[in-house]
Amino acid sequence: MHFANTKGAYPFEVNRKANKTQIRNAVEEIYGVKVHKVRTANRKGKHRRRGRTVGKTASWKKAVVFLEPDYHIDLF
Repeated sequence: MHFANTKGAYPFEVNRKANKTQIRNAVEEIYGVKVHKVRTANRKGKHRRRGRTVGKTASWKKAVVFLEPDYHIDLF
């Protein structure tokens, strides 16, 4: 079962400089829902090789947004 169905949580990839308050305000404004809490995690990029060339994928920030019980986001 999807995490959104059981906990009302939706993951987003957000700007690395965004804080929890900015993420909360953006989700409430864009989707018209009431946010209960926001959890964030900075994800480090992974090292990748292609032949002899060594590179790294970009680092990014993940935000998991928990909605109030009466709200949901229609994704599909």
